[in-house]
Amino acid sequence: MSIRNWPEGERPREKLLAHGSTALSDAELLAVLLGSGVRGKDAIALGRELLMQAGSLGALLGRQDQAIRAHGLGPAKRARIVAALELARRSLAEQLTERPALGNPRESGDYLSARLRHLPYEVFACLYLDNRHRVLAFEELFRGTVDGANVHPREVVRACLKHNAAAVIFAHNHPSGVAEPSTADQTITRELSQALRLVGVRVLDHLVIGHAEPVSMAARGML
Repeated sequence: MSIRNWPEGERPREKLLAHGSTALSDAELLAVLLGSGVRGKDAIALGRELLMQAGSLGALLGRQDQAIRAHGLGPAKRARIVAALELARRSLAEQLTERPALGNPRESGDYLSARLRHLPYEVFACLYLDNRHRVLAFEELFRGTVDGANVHPREVVRACLKHNAAAVIFAHNHPSGVAEPSTADQTITRELSQALRLVGVRVLDHLVIGHAEPVSMAARGML
């Protein structure tokens, strides 16, 4: 039976409007985004199938490959899902920039996790701050593979000077999902800290992003 033939109180869109988004399951929210199902599956069944294959909602939203298209999702449906994720990221970015100052790793960790957690390749990024620890900008500087990203200290120094940053927070993701700083992570952080110290830029933290909570190298005494 098509969803449009369901009782009104059970239809995802009507349920959302009547009771709010928190009343819907992940599959029902996906159904609202998708708008309709595909041959042989209504939108909720399609949402459940996509979630089961990806393993989690976050993993699904981070995917933009043939695996999603194989389920019959055309460009319009994929665009809706990607747009929803980008809106969520931009909302987090607004909250971050509207704060008077960053006070602890958790405040930047939520935003950086949203930006980097679900990427299938490794990214090294910078959050640039002024001398009061207010956010100036976020930038992805280097992209790599699951084996790592090549980080060049000269480019990091140049980027900090371009943004007139007084301080910086580094972040990179581990596509494996394990947010444990490696020996290489600690080495490059020391090299970057030394290079930036020469131009008066302080390194406040280096966050390693995995599938769970990000790991703060500053909190672990690794800076």
